[in-house]
Amino acid sequence: MLTYVFIIVVIAIGFDFINGFHDSANSIATIVGTRVLSPFAAVCWAATFNFVAAFVGNTAVAKAVSGGFVDQHIVDANVICAALIGAIIWNLLTWFYGIPSSSSHALIGGFAGAAIAKGGFAALTWGTKWIQTLSFIVISPTLGMLAGFLLMALVLNLFQKASPRRVDKVFRPGQLASSALLSFAHGQNDAQKTMGIIVGLLVATQGYFVNETGFWRHFYLANNSHIPWWVEIAAYSAISLGTLFGGWRIVHTMGSRITRLRPVGGFAAEGGGALVILAATKFGIPVSTTHTITGAIVGVGATNRLSAVRWGLASKIVWAWVVTIPAAGAMAAISYLLLSTAIKI
Repeated sequence: MLTYVFIIVVIAIGFDFINGFHDSANSIATIVGTRVLSPFAAVCWAATFNFVAAFVGNTAVAKAVSGGFVDQHIVDANVICAALIGAIIWNLLTWFYGIPSSSSHALIGGFAGAAIAKGGFAALTWGTKWIQTLSFIVISPTLGMLAGFLLMALVLNLFQKASPRRVDKVFRPGQLASSALLSFAHGQNDAQKTMGIIVGLLVATQGYFVNETGFWRHFYLANNSHIPWWVEIAAYSAISLGTLFGGWRIVHTMGSRITRLRPVGGFAAEGGGALVILAATKFGIPVSTTHTITGAIVGVGATNRLSAVRWGLASKIVWAWVVTIPAAGAMAAISYLLLSTAIKI
């Protein structure tokens, strides 16, 4: 059983890698779309600030994921493993079709689906965290859109007499700063979700480790009040490496297909999105960075004219957001039923 738990930890780190791979578009799409950095330089830049987030901030999101969505008495190794499998399958499907869906919601949906397969709907702890997460499917892109729109409008007013060439000259280096801030915010919020899943696993299986010494002793956790250092480093390293490899299909969708961006627009979208994500992280809300930055890009495009936004594509993306939690949950539920038949806990 100890080996099984270790394998699930490796799968969780693998999910975190895929999360970074899938969501790299959040951090680099605008800076690549505006040609401020080459694709390779952009992913290196984003991965660096994904990892820097490990050393700054709190772990409120990780604690929310580990204990705020599912009754801890229901959680076992098979539930966690099935949750990860469901989330990974959904992430790979949406990556293949170039859809910027939420890795965060895929993981939470997978966790919920696996728990329901084991204990029914009573397995979910209906409360603040579910209300926050479900409401932020609408709130986070709306706030991102508003922040991107207002920041872009402010910049346009400040530079209304400047030539487009001068504006680009100012905001090309400015976009480096905004991209770094967005990458930092992405790493801080998203890596914590995997941290929370690993902590939930270790708390649920603590009985296997309580009398162990040496290597296995590091896996023992009595509760979710403490995040082990190795869980933090592993999660931030994995998401950074995933970002480094980049999800180019989604980069294309977000960087140029939703709306055309110049460096000033990229600066406003990244800056606005980052502020919303950092605020959510402060309050322990596992918000979708994908939803937020997509909303910010739409907000920036709308300052030019509403027709500058490809609303048909945007509506398809919104539908992907809506179905992510139930779709990942269904895949995780099926995975749990198969796992529980094969592996008896």
